[in-house]
Amino acid sequence: MKVNKTIYLIVIFTVLLSGLQTRSSLLGQPVPGKDENIPFLVTFGKAGETSWGDDDFYGVFFFTIPVDFKQQFYIRVFDPDTGGENDEIQGEFNTRSLFSVYGGKGVDPDKNEDSRGLMNGVKYKGGNLLASRVFGGEARYDNKYYTFGPFNPTEGDFNTKWNAYIFKIVCEGISGDDGNLYRYFLSRNPDNNIPVEGGNAFTYEYTFRMWNDFKSVAHIYPYIDTGIVWVKQRNFDWDSDGHILVVSRYRQGIEASISAEDNWIEGSIPIEPAEMGASLDFQFHKKQGELVKNNNVVVTLENQRGDALKFFSSPIGGVPVYQAKIRVTPVNPKK
Repeated sequence: MKVNKTIYLIVIFTVLLSGLQTRSSLLGQPVPGKDENIPFLVTFGKAGETSWGDDDFYGVFFFTIPVDFKQQFYIRVFDPDTGGENDEIQGEFNTRSLFSVYGGKGVDPDKNEDSRGLMNGVKYKGGNLLASRVFGGEARYDNKYYTFGPFNPTEGDFNTKWNAYIFKIVCEGISGDDGNLYRYFLSRNPDNNIPVEGGNAFTYEYTFRMWNDFKSVAHIYPYIDTGIVWVKQRNFDWDSDGHILVVSRYRQGIEASISAEDNWIEGSIPIEPAEMGASLDFQFHKKQGELVKNNNVVVTLENQRGDALKFFSSPIGGVPVYQAKIRVTPVNPKK
């Protein structure tokens, strides 16, 4: 018996076909995160020049500790001194950096907007000071970790939306003009990087160093909450070093406005309903030709209401990968 069928040919327009998958929460432990491909955070001494890529000479990061995590934990700082092989020298190394950890009421940036660190001044120090230390040119901390803690989760500021306790760490360049390049790790152990399961980290103003590599692409992942219609993206001192693309599961590479040296630029990006409740991928592609070395850049984002958006080290919902639309075309088997 001969059966006539209609055979369907599925035509896929891109090889980037992948559903949005939830990544392991363990990726939230290092800051910058593994998926971000960023070598270091950077904070210059307060006598530095903004044209070197730091607009305010301090950096603020938050850590979330799940409410069901009952153990003590530590915040580890990699290479906190200024004067080693990773740091950016200006003349002679003379910079001192103050790292401070805060908990308690006033830390949660959803309740205390000043805590976000977006306005220059001391108000971003809201909360209870739990630990602090000044680092200069101590060689014993070059390419090594310094550990703050132990801390108990309940010492943080509880956030009901994330069902987590929030802690804050601030790095300030209190003197000098050199760039301090460093990283963080949220750990269950004072001497080793053992992740806090379910933990994450975020910031509202991301100041970071690009790799000195044409082929390397940096990523940062802002979370798009419900009700967002469009976002205003601002970046500082990108040095016209290539282009910035915004990628989601539904859009493949929107060009964002880019800044030159020592200036801010801004531009708006519309948000599709299907992009809410997940992260966008801001991709930083260096220009080809003459290499722009030691490029530091600052990025912020806010929604149509003027509310600042969080950049998570481990993107909420996983890394957004563009998913092409599928067209189904009938094929006549007799031809």
